[in-house]
Amino acid sequence: MITAIEIGLAAVATVVMFLCVLVQAGQRYLPFEGWTWTGELARFCLVWLTFVMAGVLVTSEGHISLEVIDLVENPLVVRVVRVFASVVVALVGVGFAVEAWDQLVSQGPLKSPALRLPMAWFYVLPLIGFVSTAIRATAAAVRFAVHGVPARPAHAVVAGE
Repeated sequence: MITAIEIGLAAVATVVMFLCVLVQAGQRYLPFEGWTWTGELARFCLVWLTFVMAGVLVTSEGHISLEVIDLVENPLVVRVVRVFASVVVALVGVGFAVEAWDQLVSQGPLKSPALRLPMAWFYVLPLIGFVSTAIRATAAAVRFAVHGVPARPAHAVVAGE
């Protein structure tokens, strides 16, 4: 359910970003001044898309990672490294969530230049993404520690195969 909401938010951000860029491209050929807010909204959507999907990518192992450790023969070493990596990701997620919360509550009356969007609102989706990342990475660390590391995903490509 939470994953579906995060993917839905990311899909909306992607569509809005695409439409804003499309409008920007079309405005170049019109005889009147364009809307400046389209560029700002497109940039905001890129940030929102990036951070709201971070937790989903941690869960699905779709995030950027080096899977060299998966080639190690000793399962205990692989388990320790994967738990450590997940704990680091969780701590980074917590740190970013704390900073996003701080930005959310400290922005006061600041508004974006073109959209006039309260800047506190800007940090809502990154906060959701960082909290999700921290929770999901913690769950992954516990899962790896208790149950071990699952077999390498089918989509993983190893040199020489």
